[in-house]
Amino acid sequence: MNIWKDRSWSPMLLKEIAKPFNNNDYIYEIKFDGIRACIFVSPKSFQIISRNNVDITYLYPELRSIQDLVDKETIFDGEIVSFENGKPSFSKLQERSHLKNNERINLESRKNPVTYICFDILYQGKNITSLKQIQRKKILNKYKDGDYFCKSKFFSNGISLFENIKKLNLEGIVAKRKYDSYEINSRNNSWIKIKNFKKGLFRILGYERKKGNYISLILGEKKGKKYEYIGKVSLSENSDLYKKVIISKKVVGKKINGYKNKGSIFITSNLLCPVKYLERTKNNHLRQPVIDKDGKDE
Repeated sequence: MNIWKDRSWSPMLLKEIAKPFNNNDYIYEIKFDGIRACIFVSPKSFQIISRNNVDITYLYPELRSIQDLVDKETIFDGEIVSFENGKPSFSKLQERSHLKNNERINLESRKNPVTYICFDILYQGKNITSLKQIQRKKILNKYKDGDYFCKSKFFSNGISLFENIKKLNLEGIVAKRKYDSYEINSRNNSWIKIKNFKKGLFRILGYERKKGNYISLILGEKKGKKYEYIGKVSLSENSDLYKKVIISKKVVGKKINGYKNKGSIFITSNLLCPVKYLERTKNNHLRQPVIDKDGKDE
């Protein structure tokens, strides 16, 4: 496959594990909270393709300055990140990614520019995905950082890096095997992500039935005398909590602040659900919530 001409492929993905580790065969990087994208760039062309193979070039005109860095056909892999007070802000980035009006896009590109955090290079006049990770890093490091282009730094101690990103309240870390090639359309143990999840116990207000052997729990948090909707998590019928939820007393006509689904089943029990999540959104919803299997439900 000519990965420069045929752009139907997907970038290499990451497997996820719960805890950081140290291994001399790996390097470790900060996981930036943004939008994964490959940049196809030459002195005469520029294109940004998302991990889902969508052309998003028009959304980030400020990144066109990356053309100045190359003298041949090049493919970078990285993350588009929006910073706020020195930290990645996914909610701020979402505001940019939802824009449609070209005039507004150009205005925001000047007022709130994004940064492309580049962590790999796949093509430099030719396909170099067969090179080892550490060799590709050496090639990438020859490119200068600029106003909108920044190379991802890597470290040798994964446990120490994870402790530091927890203190800074960042998304997590990535572990990459030094001597592996880049495999497009693949997810394997060459690249591993460890996320910095927050944890909490939240009231189960009800549920929705899903296809298969799952329900989606409706979670809430008390605000004053009422409960406010904060998110949903999937739960398998094999769980003890599932059985407790299903046999709980049902409530008809219940309303929850911030929640509108008419097909939901509400319950009166005081059941709590242990949840892991990345952060709170601006409307106080849990971002990427999942059941915390190590937590204790009630």
